[in-house]
Order: sequence, then structure tokens, then C-alpha cells
Amino acid sequence: REVQEETGLSARVLAPLGVTDYWFVAESRRIHKWVHHYVLVDPVGELSTADAEVEQVAWFELDQLASLLRHRDEKNLVARLGDILGGTDP
Repeated sequence: REVQEETGLSARVLAPLGVTDYWFVAESRRIHKWVHHYVLVDPVGELSTADAEVEQVAWFELDQLASLLRHRDEKNLVARLGDILGGTDP
């Protein structure tokens, strides 16, 4: 549901990828947020930025993904993709 709201796509969950967490401040309150990541397949729909939370949605080649990420936790998630996708290196 969340993927469709924020990207315009619906897809099937292949496997959980992992959880990342971070802190941020909103309305003078410090908030700890956990984000659950999943590997999705068979996307249907058109990419969209209609959701107010989203600035940009785009497709990337899997082998380019790690170089585009800034946070270590996200890079660690991408490193797990090869195992989930059948031994293919991301």
C-alpha cells in the first residue's frame, strides 16, 4: 500500500530486505523512525510523484544503486540483494 501511495506502482513482495532506523526533529520533538525495506517484483503502474512526501521517483540499474546511496545502512541493504536475487551481485 505504501509503495503504491508514494510511487504510483503496485508490486509483489519477494522478500524482506532489512530494517534501518534514524532520528529526526519535527515540531520541536525528537523522533526515532524505523524503516522496513522489502524486495519487490512485478511492478504495475506508472511512476508518479503525486504524493506530497515524494520529490522524485526513478528507475536505476541494479549495479548503479550502491554508488547512488549516501548512508551506510542503505548500502548494507543493497549488498544483501545478491543473496535474495539468486547470487547476482547488485
